[in-house]
Amino acid sequence: MFARLARAIFGSTNDRALKRHEKRVPAIAAWEPKLEALSDEALRGKTAEFRERLAKGEALDDMLEEAFATVREAARRVIGLRHFDVQMIGGMVLHEGKIAEMKTGEGKTLVATLPVYLNALPGKGVHVVTVNDYLATRDSEWMGQVYGFLGLSTGVIVHGLTDEQRRAAYGCDITYGTNNEFGFDYLRDNMKYRLDEMVQRPFHYAIVDEVDSILVDEARTPLIISGPTDDTSDLYRRVDAVMAEFVKDETRFEKDEKQRTVAMTEKGGEDIERLLSEAGVLEEGNLYDAHNVSVVHHVNQSLRAHVLFRRDVEYVVRDDKIVIIDEFTGRMMEGRRYSDGLHQALEAKEDVTVQPENQTLASITFQNYFRLYPKLSGMTGTAATEADEFAEIYKLEVLEIPTNVPVARVDQDDEVYRTAEEKYDAVIKLVGECRERGQPCLVGTTSIEKSERISELLKKRGIPHSVLNARYHEQEATIVAQAGRAGAVTIATNMAGRGTDIKLGGNAEMLARAEVPEGEGEAYEAALARHKAEVAAAQDQVKQAGGLFVIGTERHESRRIDNQLRGRSGRQGDPGNSRFFLSLEDDLMRIFGSDRMGGMLTKLGLKEGEAIIHPWINKALEKAQKKVEARNFDTRKNLLKYDDVMNDQRREVYSQRRLFMESNDLSETVEEMRRETIDGMVNRAIPENAYPEQWDLQGLETQVRDTLGLDLPVEAWGKEEGIDDTAIRERINAAADQLAATKAANLGPDFMRMVEKSILLQIFDQVWKEHLLQLDHLRQGIGLRAYGQRDPLNEYKREAFSLFNVMLEELRERTTSLLLRLEFQPNQPLPEPEPVRVTDMRHAEPELLVGAAAMEDVPPMGYGAATLAEPRVTPGVDPGDPATWATTPRNAPCPCGSGKKYKHCHGRA
Repeated sequence: MFARLARAIFGSTNDRALKRHEKRVPAIAAWEPKLEALSDEALRGKTAEFRERLAKGEALDDMLEEAFATVREAARRVIGLRHFDVQMIGGMVLHEGKIAEMKTGEGKTLVATLPVYLNALPGKGVHVVTVNDYLATRDSEWMGQVYGFLGLSTGVIVHGLTDEQRRAAYGCDITYGTNNEFGFDYLRDNMKYRLDEMVQRPFHYAIVDEVDSILVDEARTPLIISGPTDDTSDLYRRVDAVMAEFVKDETRFEKDEKQRTVAMTEKGGEDIERLLSEAGVLEEGNLYDAHNVSVVHHVNQSLRAHVLFRRDVEYVVRDDKIVIIDEFTGRMMEGRRYSDGLHQALEAKEDVTVQPENQTLASITFQNYFRLYPKLSGMTGTAATEADEFAEIYKLEVLEIPTNVPVARVDQDDEVYRTAEEKYDAVIKLVGECRERGQPCLVGTTSIEKSERISELLKKRGIPHSVLNARYHEQEATIVAQAGRAGAVTIATNMAGRGTDIKLGGNAEMLARAEVPEGEGEAYEAALARHKAEVAAAQDQVKQAGGLFVIGTERHESRRIDNQLRGRSGRQGDPGNSRFFLSLEDDLMRIFGSDRMGGMLTKLGLKEGEAIIHPWINKALEKAQKKVEARNFDTRKNLLKYDDVMNDQRREVYSQRRLFMESNDLSETVEEMRRETIDGMVNRAIPENAYPEQWDLQGLETQVRDTLGLDLPVEAWGKEEGIDDTAIRERINAAADQLAATKAANLGPDFMRMVEKSILLQIFDQVWKEHLLQLDHLRQGIGLRAYGQRDPLNEYKREAFSLFNVMLEELRERTTSLLLRLEFQPNQPLPEPEPVRVTDMRHAEPELLVGAAAMEDVPPMGYGAATLAEPRVTPGVDPGDPATWATTPRNAPCPCGSGKKYKHCHGRA
């Protein structure tokens, strides 16, 4: 109550922040007459003037009003667009390193030019991050005209560029690109062997477009660069043949749609062993014997592929490949692969070529990549619902920017039907009504499958329409641009990040370009003028009909996705309507809605074909969506806790690696490594306070010979009177130093320095790659520690730190051994490091990477993990008391901790 009263008197935090920015808008406007009077050359000269003032110590904030006014005037002259006052406020919010929530059609692309120009003045580079190559290219060409007029250079990073092209693009004042390309370039740079091969500059400032899509929806999914491993495609196909038969009996497994998990029942566990044995996949022992671990992994992934993943919903088959469909944008994600063997299981299921699995060479999540920027901001149409997450994880504040013209769209209450059939009938009926009165409508669906179902229904009624989904993404801009024509019917699978406005009456530029593809010349100008006249006339007709009608055929798990669909209507004060149609068979209603809702609606007398419409229904659905959003946030937060452990190590490794690359003389580092290696060998052989008879001098002599290439009488030294570990250590060090000095003298000091640097970097990469594999394995099983009443996260931190120390020890030992044992002829050319063989760069599947990350709040092996016999402690069974074990199910793991099934261990008859 007090909070409501305070808001009424003082306004919300958002209101107060907006008032502060609004005070600066008149100051920007005051510069307008002065700048209008300048010639083009004089206006361009403002950039040099601003840079000179910066060099003298003036802050960016002090010149904000003048710089923003300069960009406004340049945009007006070059592209014919003048920033609105609310866009100036959006630019200030972005400059402060915050998130600007601006409704669809409010011109976010133009808003970005203001902070981009201001922050590009120091010459350190500004990155503008978009969700796809089309938008990156379009925005860089469109807004690049403004920057070019003002004397700044613009580059664009898209798929398929060479390193030279990337280096040139990153060297520009402003660089546009996709989140994936920026992230992969960062990882690739940290796999290079020379500084001049790296393409990125030190990070300065980034603006993320569709910030909610990139930093929330895709936050769980790391970018992974992989190298080749052994081919196991045949095993995937053999297991898939068994699984196709296995899943026909649904009593063999239990599926949890809410958690997206599948687990075999006790019957299923016995049946799969029998089927695998009959098929010759399981040659000896039972499925849970240690030598059959890889078979268990393949069966797990094949079960998930068959039960949880549906063709044309989660993925499509195209050109002998499985292509993932992004659940938030509905786009095909070319090049992205599910991790941990799931993609191979799907390839076997759909009988396409099974690609070999890969080993991780480098990886990073978007959460940790974007936190590398000293200054970060973002813009989107829908961020307020995720404000808590942005604040907690990225320290980013969300501010809602008012629209230039008040929103005139009417958002109607949802209509809830009993069955999907009744719902679709109501949707088709409304589409027909809209078409009759010349009102364009946009029908939003959540999957390709549902898009095509509605398309079939419309075809039966003879209603012409366009379909926009992953299958037809090539025509995306054209379809979206013409969705506002009178009577147009467009079916779209999600509408996030489309980047093209739906203008009432149609898009004259797109129509003209379709007629004259070159987009220039007299023919184009004539076509453009003609279409502009047609669109202006059609616009009035469409406005009279009620504007764009957005029809949602289902509620998404996230309110943001629904709001993105709604936001397509009512841009810049246009009239419009939106209404969502739901049924009790929808995924959200079925999985998260109340089980009693169907019975309640029937009792209320809901007849076939009738809908229930009430604001309470909207509130109930919003609560369900909030619960799902909170659960997803917890998952991402938990994942981040685990990824932060690896991120600390990654930063340390990458910074140390860069220091090695920058240095021309690593002889001191190599000498220190040699001494630490020798110390470790001596300490293991001669433990502290051990008696001479307990020393392992024979083992030490062998290790000195194998590791250092020195044939020293270490065992004989131990027989000398008064000898101690310090003396032995000094003698080994002296011999190793002598050998190293001899090699350096033979090769020449300069050549030796190059050899040391090359070998050190190569071995560093080898041990880091092996360490990443160790962390992958550790992460997959760490959740089971919860059974021992231990916190999996603390266990992971402790063991990851221990593994990191082992990695450093391995680095020291291998480097020392190779440098002391390597034979070079004088003047022999230095061998170039072999380029890293990258076979796959992917944005991996989120659920498989949660594993341990979600273990804190759900039962072990819960979220996203398919298990054959889910480990669980049976009620009444005391792991410490064998007398209580007889009640353990026969297929459950034995409580003794052997890892075997109970029936093969203590439960054996």
